[in-house]
Amino acid sequence: MRKTLTKLSTAALATVFMMSASTDLLAQSADQKTNLQIYGSALQYKGEMEDQLWESNRLEWGGGIGLNRYLSPSFDIGLHGTYGSTEARVDDQNNFDSRLGTVMLNVRLKMYGNILKEDAFIGPYLFAAGGAMFAKSDGAADGNSFRNSFATGVGMGGAGLRFRFSDAISAFIQTGYIFQGQDKIDARFDDDDNDKFLMHNIGLGFNLGKAKDTDADGVPDRRDKCPDTPSGVQVDKEGCPVDTDGDGVADYQDECPGEAGVANLGGCPDRDSDGIADKDDQCPDQAGTAATQGCPDADGDGVADANDKCPDTPAGQKVGPDGCATDSDGDGVGDDVDICPNSAGPADKGGCPELDAQTLKLMEEKVRFEFDQARVQQGYQQLLDSIVVALEKYPDHVLLIKGHADHIGSEEYNQALSERRAQAVKDYLVERGVQNPDRLVTKGYGETQPLVKVNTRLSKSRTASARARNRRVGFEMNTPDMKLDMD
Repeated sequence: MRKTLTKLSTAALATVFMMSASTDLLAQSADQKTNLQIYGSALQYKGEMEDQLWESNRLEWGGGIGLNRYLSPSFDIGLHGTYGSTEARVDDQNNFDSRLGTVMLNVRLKMYGNILKEDAFIGPYLFAAGGAMFAKSDGAADGNSFRNSFATGVGMGGAGLRFRFSDAISAFIQTGYIFQGQDKIDARFDDDDNDKFLMHNIGLGFNLGKAKDTDADGVPDRRDKCPDTPSGVQVDKEGCPVDTDGDGVADYQDECPGEAGVANLGGCPDRDSDGIADKDDQCPDQAGTAATQGCPDADGDGVADANDKCPDTPAGQKVGPDGCATDSDGDGVGDDVDICPNSAGPADKGGCPELDAQTLKLMEEKVRFEFDQARVQQGYQQLLDSIVVALEKYPDHVLLIKGHADHIGSEEYNQALSERRAQAVKDYLVERGVQNPDRLVTKGYGETQPLVKVNTRLSKSRTASARARNRRVGFEMNTPDMKLDMD
C-alpha cells in the first residue's frame, strides 16, 4: 500500500510539471484568494511503545484536503481535514494498528509576500494549526489486547515550501509536529508523555476564481503595468505591449517592428536624421526634405539636387520638374517675375503684351445711360461683348470700369448712381463669361468728371444733349499690377 501511494504522488507531481512547462512562473496573490489543496499524508509515531520519528522506512500513508483563504501578504487561514494510519509492532505482545482523522484550522505565516516576492517560484512558510482528532486503535500491550476509540484536541506546528507553477496551480511539501490530548494510541499510559506524530504532506494547490483583468490581456490588474492595452494586442509578462526591437514603440503600433527606430516615424529608423523614415527615403544616407522624398535640395525649390538643372534658383521662385524657373507663356520672363504669366510679352513690360490698336480704340468707347437710370441699354450690348473678347485676348489685364452721372440731383445721389452704373456694366460682363471677375474693378465718380461743361443756369431742356453725354461708363485696361488711373 505504501509503495502504491508513493508512486501515485510522484505521478501527480510529474503531471503538474508537464502541464506547467509552457506557463510563465507567476505569483499567487490577492487576485485569487481561495485555494484548494489535495495531498498525500504520511505519519510517523512517537510514544511509549516505539519512536519512529525521521525513520524513512516507517512511513504510514494517508491523505487530506484543505481549503485556504488569503488574508494578507503575510497570512493565510485554512480548514484542513486528514485521514491516515499508523502502526507499531515490537513483538506479538506489543503492537497496534490505528486509524486517525483530524479536522484543524490552520494559520500560515508566509515568507513570500513580505520577505520574498509574491511571484517567487519557491515560497517558504511556517504554520500552526489546532482542532480535533478522531482515532481508533487495535493492538496488544504487554500481552493484553485493547481496542480504543476516542476523540481529543490536537495541535500542530511546522514548516513547508510552496512551488508556484502558474496563477492557477502550485505544489507544496510540508512537515508538522502533532501533539494531542490522549495517550490511548498504544494503550500505554504516561501522564507526562502523550503520543505524538510527525505528519509529512505533499500535494497540489489550485487557486479558485479569476483575477481581475480589465484589459483582458491575461495579466491581472495587480501586476499589469499597462492596464489599458487595446484588445487583442500581444503583451509581455508585465502586461505591456510587446516591443520586439526595443525602440519604445509597441509592435502593434510599429511600422518597422524588426528594426529599432523613432516614435515620430512610427518606430522606423532614420539613418540620416532628416525626419524621413528610411523605408520612404530615396536617399537614406543623405539628409533631405519631405518634398524630395528625403533627398538633398540645396536651393529648396522642391526638386532634388540630382534632378535639378538650375541648382541655384533663388528662394521662393516657382520652378518646373527640372528645377528651373517656370515660364508658362514662353516669353522668356519667369513666372515669378512675370506680371502676365498667361500671356506673352516683353521683359521691359514685365512680361505683359502691349494692347493692340483695336483694343486701345475699344477702350475709348462709352456706354450711355438714360436719365436717372443704371440699366444697360440693349444698343450697347455689342460693345460690351467686344470688351469680353478683348479680356479673353489679354487674360492677365485688369479692366477699370468708370461710372459717371450728370449734375442733376445732389452730389451724394449722383455718386451712388455712378457706382450703380459701373456695377451694372460689370454684372453684364460677368454674365457673358469673363474669367476671373476679380480683375473687373469698378469706381464711381459721380458728377465730378463731365465730358461736356454744362451751364447749370440753363433749363433742363436746353442742356439735355450735353447732360446725356455725361451720363456714361468708360473703360481703362492695364496690367494686373493695378497701374490704373483711379483719379
